Amino acid sequence: MNQSERIIVRFPAAQESENLPVDLHPVLQRVYANRALISPHELERGLKGIPPVSSLGGVTQAADLLQQALARQARILVVADFDADGATSCALAVRALRAMGASHVGYLVPNRFEYGYGLTPEIVAEALKRAPDLLITVDNGISSLRGVAAAKAAGVSVLVTDHHLPGSALPAADVIVNPNCADNPFPSKNLAGVGVIFYVLAALRARLREQGWFGSQGIAEPNLADYLDLVALGTVADVVPLDHPNRILVHQGLQRIRAGHCCAGIRALIEVAGREYRRLVSSGLGFAVGPRLNAAGRLEDMSLGIECLLTNDPLMARDMAQQLDALNRERRQIEQQMQQQALALIEEALPEGELPFGLCLYRDQWHQGVIGILAARIRERLHRPVIAFALAEEGVIKGSARSIPGLHIRDTLDAVATSNPGLLEKFGGHAMAAGMSLRREDLEAFSQAFDREVRRRIGVDDLQGRIHSDGALKEQEFSLELAELLRGAGPWGQGFPEPLFDGEFRVVSRRIVGERHLKMMLEPAPGAALLDAIAFNPPEPQLEDHNERIHAAYRLDINEFRGQRNLQLIIEYFSAV
Repeated sequence: MNQSERIIVRFPAAQESENLPVDLHPVLQRVYANRALISPHELERGLKGIPPVSSLGGVTQAADLLQQALARQARILVVADFDADGATSCALAVRALRAMGASHVGYLVPNRFEYGYGLTPEIVAEALKRAPDLLITVDNGISSLRGVAAAKAAGVSVLVTDHHLPGSALPAADVIVNPNCADNPFPSKNLAGVGVIFYVLAALRARLREQGWFGSQGIAEPNLADYLDLVALGTVADVVPLDHPNRILVHQGLQRIRAGHCCAGIRALIEVAGREYRRLVSSGLGFAVGPRLNAAGRLEDMSLGIECLLTNDPLMARDMAQQLDALNRERRQIEQQMQQQALALIEEALPEGELPFGLCLYRDQWHQGVIGILAARIRERLHRPVIAFALAEEGVIKGSARSIPGLHIRDTLDAVATSNPGLLEKFGGHAMAAGMSLRREDLEAFSQAFDREVRRRIGVDDLQGRIHSDGALKEQEFSLELAELLRGAGPWGQGFPEPLFDGEFRVVSRRIVGERHLKMMLEPAPGAALLDAIAFNPPEPQLEDHNERIHAAYRLDINEFRGQRNLQLIIEYFSAV
């Protein structure tokens, strides 16, 4: 089973826009054009560039509901999802509502192993023990028909804030705010859950300001921009597309983090991850901070992560961040073991050349909280949509799906459910990720139905691993200055990928460093200055080969060591020439 080969595909030659500033570096002009960025407006990174608060459908009604709750000092309970987006959404809601004068604000986060996802009737039963007057869902709730009905039947008001795709029916909440509802006019459908609640709180603050609330209560009007560190972390960690509004929110959050104006928990998580907050970029949020926060929800429950984001005590934040770091190390060990088992399972059950287009994997012993990462790892290796399943309760298994470009995974599951009534107990998600549950006895039937539907939607060419390149760099463009320019030209992320280039190099020297990273010195042209390069965790054959010439896809990076800053190529993929 050797599916690790990829092809490097250069973006089609895009016409550089005459509307972009003429003083932009030619390489940056090309990079922006490759990402279909052609308007000066799209370079705007100030908060004035995001869509107006009033353009998000439902925020006016949400502000009314929340204002009334504050006026009567109602008991408010925030019900969060158990991932990083849910944790940041929860911390943002609790912090901002308290800053606006709410005296009774708590939160409840489901343990995924006991209650499952969303505002379930079981979670509502737990919530009612706290006698809330208002439930606010963050990053969940749009599919919680039974849970919302249970809360309403108990006389509790419900505000649903979510960004997941709705089903055919909506919950009977007092107010729903979700940019992905069919009738919502908001121009961006890519807000994360934390972005949605940020907009709701901005609408509330505007309403309270109009009514003279802050003066009458003798409290300072909060600056919601102070919470953009949470918005940036949740947005990047949830891997939503970084369209223009999301790039602004992430950029503004990163600016505050770099200036040291972030909550104690984020600062502590950055430090335990071994990163420098003054030079943090979006990939640091995604690959270093986000996984440590997510580890709590994956292995235990997200309360530890939320408390880390709520505390203002640096020592407490540091202690909780270290606990989260330990959980993340444990998660990595579990993940590595599961990945080895999954690859062995594929080898045993599926001979070479007979992989299904849509791959389903299951073992009784797999950890429910880690199957999403496992699905992503196998997807990266085999270049096809993958669903990993784990046993949830007697007779019921839960799956986590990860897709590839060109296949909308939630729509695919919807088609499977429609064609096979009763096969899926429940499902939901996005274009690239989804979750579901079904009876253990139906796994084989589902696997076959899923593969059939995937084959109906994509072809063999879609399963070819592709790396999209911004083309070659000239010899003089291998510079620290260009690396610095590109680093600051983002934020880069999902849907707005970090600049990646490709070219041929002569390998002057190579050695293995760390556990299994490949350090090389490369010559881009005869007589040219040698370039320091590193490939992290390359496939085994690449560690063992000693090719004199390679074709590599690489990013420009800055290696900072003992006060020195040098250009370094991060090799994403290479093959022998």
